[in-house]
Amino acid sequence: MSPLITSFKAMPVLIRGAGEMATGVAFRLHRAGLRLALTEAPNPMAVRRAVSFCEAIHDGTKTVEGLTARRVAGPEDFDAVWAAGELPVLVDPDTSCRHAMKPVVIVDALLAKKNTGLAPDMAPLTIGLGPGFSAPQDAHLVIETNRGHNLGRLIYQGQAEPNTGQPGNIAGYTHQRVLRSPADGAFEALAELGQAVAQDETVARVAGQEIKVAVGGVLRGLIRPGTQVEKGWKVGDVDPRGQLEYLNTISEKARAIGGSVLEGILHQFNK
Repeated sequence: MSPLITSFKAMPVLIRGAGEMATGVAFRLHRAGLRLALTEAPNPMAVRRAVSFCEAIHDGTKTVEGLTARRVAGPEDFDAVWAAGELPVLVDPDTSCRHAMKPVVIVDALLAKKNTGLAPDMAPLTIGLGPGFSAPQDAHLVIETNRGHNLGRLIYQGQAEPNTGQPGNIAGYTHQRVLRSPADGAFEALAELGQAVAQDETVARVAGQEIKVAVGGVLRGLIRPGTQVEKGWKVGDVDPRGQLEYLNTISEKARAIGGSVLEGILHQFNK
């Protein structure tokens, strides 16, 4: 085995966020042999909960396509989790664990539409996903996350495309497939993830107001019941393709972005 591959296999990578896109990134980097940890907020909210490692913060563990993420108390627990072939996830919104972990790469996969704390001096390679980052000021590398011709493109000078506010097109539907809260309050689910739903069917309520689907299909995303939400927040989505197997598998977008992160790491260190 070459010295490059030996060092690559041992390379520690820290991912900020453990939602759907971060999970796709983590899955591909893990398959490539990198040593990963993920950080999250105390009460993360994921729409596509079936494929989001942040659910481990709530439930202790979360398995996606055979790979398990496990909640840990701190970086002192990383080695035991890695030895078990799993990914450690910890509550650490400030990414303070980096001081003990000393990652070679930090990936900001929060998809917050703005920079919430990433800086180039935090690691030898910092990568920001999507809008809100400018390379090289905020990160060494920015990766385009908007669906379309430039999805996954590596940007070393400049910014990703601005947030359009328009959901990606799936089977000809964009905003019609997204469920949003009609009011402030606690989210009450009346349907379950993976359930087949018909157009105009009521699937949830907030503050007594019903949330109906605008298009039929499979309920692919739904936030955790009881979550406090605000009016206009995205709380679910319907996949109009109607393929139940898509519920528990990483999307093509998340896989593409994960592949681009891996490309960026290899480009940086394979010199």
